Amino acid sequence: MKLYLIRHAESVANTQKILDTALPGPPLTELGHQQAQALADRLSAARITAVYASYATRAQQTAGPLAAALATTVQAVEGVQEVGVGDLEGRGDPAAFKAYVETVRPWTQGDLTVAMPGGESGEQVRARFTTAVGELRTKHEPADADGAIALVSHGGVIRLGAEWLCDNVRPELADQGLIPNTGVVELETVPGAGWHCLSWAGQRM
Repeated sequence: MKLYLIRHAESVANTQKILDTALPGPPLTELGHQQAQALADRLSAARITAVYASYATRAQQTAGPLAAALATTVQAVEGVQEVGVGDLEGRGDPAAFKAYVETVRPWTQGDLTVAMPGGESGEQVRARFTTAVGELRTKHEPADADGAIALVSHGGVIRLGAEWLCDNVRPELADQGLIPNTGVVELETVPGAGWHCLSWAGQRM
């Protein structure tokens, strides 16, 4: 079974270059809606059996056209929302982004005890995301073993989650920078347990 981890399309907060992680969050821009439709056109021929998204407005709006193209509905999922930045919420100043990077980088190196100022620790983010993905796998495997499911989520948590889930995603890749809007990280189940990353935002692994 494959899992497409998809970053949402361009949101209003993306254009404002601010940290906006609280739910429900900002909507998509006009360009974001166009990107969401282009995503649907791109993936409509894939063997996707279900479309999931976080509860964030931008994720729901991104997933909508894909679900419509596949004649299904968007199913909201707990636990796959963006990293909660706590006291950094709504900020776009250099100090805020520096604090964000200095918190996330240790997570990619295995130190999950570090927490965002007033926000989540790596342990909390890892627990909720991997649990959510595990529950989706249990729900769809083995019935959809030859198919795929799509999960529209968020750039930061996808990069981290892919490293935590996969046997071939190294810290350097998870920490290299943003996944583009509607970028896809393609995973495949490993027999028994675990996942293997097949492609990262268009780059084959």
